[in-house]
Amino acid sequence: MDQSTAEFDFLVIGSGSGLDVASAAASRGQSVAVVEKGPLGGTCLNRGCIPSKKLLYHAEVMETVERADEFGINADVTDVDFADIVREVNEDVSSSAESIHHGLRTSSQHTLLEGEGRFIDDRTIEIVDGLDAGKRARADTVLVAAGTRPLIPPIDGIEDVDYITSREALQLETPPDHLVIVGGGYIAAELAHFFGTFGSDVSIVGRRPQLLPTADEDVAAAFTERYADRFDVYTGYEAVAASQGDDEVTIEARAYPPAWDDADGRNDVAVTGDTILVAAGRRPNSDRLNLEATGVETDERGFIETDAYLRTTADGIWALGDIVGEHLLKHNANHEARTVVRNLFGDELEAVDYTAMPFAVFGSPEVAGVGAREQDLRDADNEYATATHRYEDTARGKAMKTEGFVKVLVEPNGKILGCHIVGPEASNLIEEVVVAMKAGTGTVWDIRESVHIHPALSEVVDRAFSGRFTRRGAGAHEHDHDHHHGHE
Repeated sequence: MDQSTAEFDFLVIGSGSGLDVASAAASRGQSVAVVEKGPLGGTCLNRGCIPSKKLLYHAEVMETVERADEFGINADVTDVDFADIVREVNEDVSSSAESIHHGLRTSSQHTLLEGEGRFIDDRTIEIVDGLDAGKRARADTVLVAAGTRPLIPPIDGIEDVDYITSREALQLETPPDHLVIVGGGYIAAELAHFFGTFGSDVSIVGRRPQLLPTADEDVAAAFTERYADRFDVYTGYEAVAASQGDDEVTIEARAYPPAWDDADGRNDVAVTGDTILVAAGRRPNSDRLNLEATGVETDERGFIETDAYLRTTADGIWALGDIVGEHLLKHNANHEARTVVRNLFGDELEAVDYTAMPFAVFGSPEVAGVGAREQDLRDADNEYATATHRYEDTARGKAMKTEGFVKVLVEPNGKILGCHIVGPEASNLIEEVVVAMKAGTGTVWDIRESVHIHPALSEVVDRAFSGRFTRRGAGAHEHDHDHHHGHE
C-alpha cells in the first residue's frame, strides 16, 4: 500500500447521520476518518429539514396572526423583516455546522478530510478536490452516507434559464413576486406555503393527479384541494420546456398521460413567473463516488443496494441514509445509524426494522402518515376496514375553527395497518399511532384503551379509532361495523 495512504479503523463518507456511527466507533477507541465535501452536519442541518422548518414556523406565526379576526381579535401585520428572518436561520445553521467542524478538527480520535472523496478500491478513498485534495485514506470498515441532491428533470432549455433548487430557496432574502414550482411533493408543498404566506404568488406544476403523491389518496386529495384554493395548481401536467425573457421565466407543460384518462384532449399550459424552483425529487450522490472501483452495487435509480443489515455488496462497506433510498427522511437515517452501530459492535447481526416509519409534511395544512395507504391495500386486494374522524367534530378542533381529518386503516381483527392525518399538529398526533404500532400490541385497542385528555386535540385520533369502520377489500361486503374487544 502506498505510504501516503492514511490507515484508519473506520471511515465514513458524509457527515449527517453517519457521524452517529463514527462517534460510536471513536467511543470504542477506534481511529475514525470523516470525509465531507460541504458544511458539516449533512443535508438535514444545512439544506433541508432544520432551516426549512425554522423558516416554516415563521409562516405559521404569520398565518396565525392573519386568522386572528376569525376569533374576534383585530390584528394587523405592519411589517415583516423577511431578510432578517432568513439571515437569522442561516446564521444559526452555519453556527451549528461550524460547531461540528470544530469538534472534529480538535478531536484526538477523528480525522476530518475536507473535499469530495472517491473510491480507488473497495476501502480506499482519495480526496479529489477541496481543502484536502490529494490525500488518501483506507479503513477496515467504510460507511457510505453521502446522501442525495436535487433531481433536475429533463426539461428542454432548463440549463439555459435561471432556476433555483431548495438549497437556494432557503437563502432567498426577498420573496419572489411570482414563484413557479416544478414538482408536487413535500418540498414543493412546504416551500409554496412559506413563500405564499409571505406574499409570493405561487404556481405549482406537478405530474401526478394530486399533490403529495406518496400520501394516502384521501389525504392527498384534501391537501390538493386546499392548495388549489391558495395557489395556481396544475396537477397532472409534466414540465417539458423552459424559457427566459428579460424579467420572467416560463415553464411549458403538457398533460401527463398516467394522470388522466383523457390526456389527449387536454391543452398544454404555459406558466410564467420571475423565479422557477425545481423541486422534482432527489437523486443519490452515488454517481460521484466512483463506485465502479468497488464491489458496491446500485439499483436502476442509483441508490446503493444493501442487505437487511445495511451491508453493501462489497465486504466491509456499509451504507445508510438517503443514499440507500428506503425512506428519504432524517429520522429514518438516524434509525438506520443505530442499526449499523448495533451490527458493527454487537454480538449478533440485527435486521433494520422499518416498522411504523412515519413521515410529515409541514405545509398548511400539515400532513402526516404511517403504515399502509388505502390505495396500497386496494391494489393488493387486501381485506381491511377504514374509519375517519374530522377535527371539527371534536371540542378542540371546533374551538380552533379548523378543518382536517384522521383516517385509520385496520385489518378486520383490529390490527393497525396505517393512519393518515391532514390538519393542525398532524406531525405530533401521528406519534401516538407510531408507538401503538411499534411498542404496543399494534391494534386499535392500544388507542381506545388509553385515556385521552379532554378536550385536547388528540381526541380526534381517539375518535377515529373508536368510531364505526367500513369494511372493504377482498371478499368483504362493504358495511359499517364497530370493532369490539377481542378478535372478530
